[in-house]
Amino acid sequence: MTTAPLVGGDATIRFVDVRKRYGRRVVLDGISLEVARGGRLGLIGPAATGKSVLCKLACGLEEPDGGTIQVLAESVVGRREADLGPLRRRIGMLFQNYALFDFLTVEQNVAFPLEQRGGMTADAIAERVAERLRAVGLAGSERKLTAELSGGMKKRVGIARATVADAELVIYDEPSAGLDPVTTQKIYDLLAADQERTRATVLAVSSDVVALARFVDEIAFLYHGKITYRGPAATIADAPDPLVRQFVRGDLEGPLEERGAEAAT
Repeated sequence: MTTAPLVGGDATIRFVDVRKRYGRRVVLDGISLEVARGGRLGLIGPAATGKSVLCKLACGLEEPDGGTIQVLAESVVGRREADLGPLRRRIGMLFQNYALFDFLTVEQNVAFPLEQRGGMTADAIAERVAERLRAVGLAGSERKLTAELSGGMKKRVGIARATVADAELVIYDEPSAGLDPVTTQKIYDLLAADQERTRATVLAVSSDVVALARFVDEIAFLYHGKITYRGPAATIADAPDPLVRQFVRGDLEGPLEERGAEAAT
């Protein structure tokens, strides 16, 4: 079993011995993980193993029970909510459950990060929002409310919002969930082009390992609360860890269910 090495040097995300539990359920059990500045790291693992929790911890949306977390050279542990605002404005986040504002239109949802950051005219914001919506195939949906959207459309609105401000760090939680294969490839092509243009650091969680592996540089495997493997994305199907190979083949869920594994999403 290969442990996840610390990248060292100039890291955008640094987790050191991070622990998180919900009641008696241990979700993260001493995670140490770094993402180098400008790098693209994919995170995979069986369902309900804490991948989304790790993303929320990186944004300061949840507090760990132990360990340290640094993001963009700032500690996010123990910070007051009001103090996290400036840091979060440097982060683009796509949530697994969309997290769109129901009372805002599509256009207003996507514009929100730009308005929070400030420094742009209303016309410039409108132009940037329109460009992002065209990029994700939602031109003409500007005035719709989120209740009028399908799950796949909500996902694309979330992607537009996460990328509209050219954030220094972008975290994608299941960017292709609910999308058909053709749209999935278009979305990943867009994300890759965005990252090459902005040189943002990327942390991406996905159940679609094949599509993810074409987008990221490295992939880490989260299993039973620990990062048990990290290696090149291009060779993930031939990883030396047999559990990783088993997961990539898609037959790891059965044994986990038989053992009655419990964890948070």
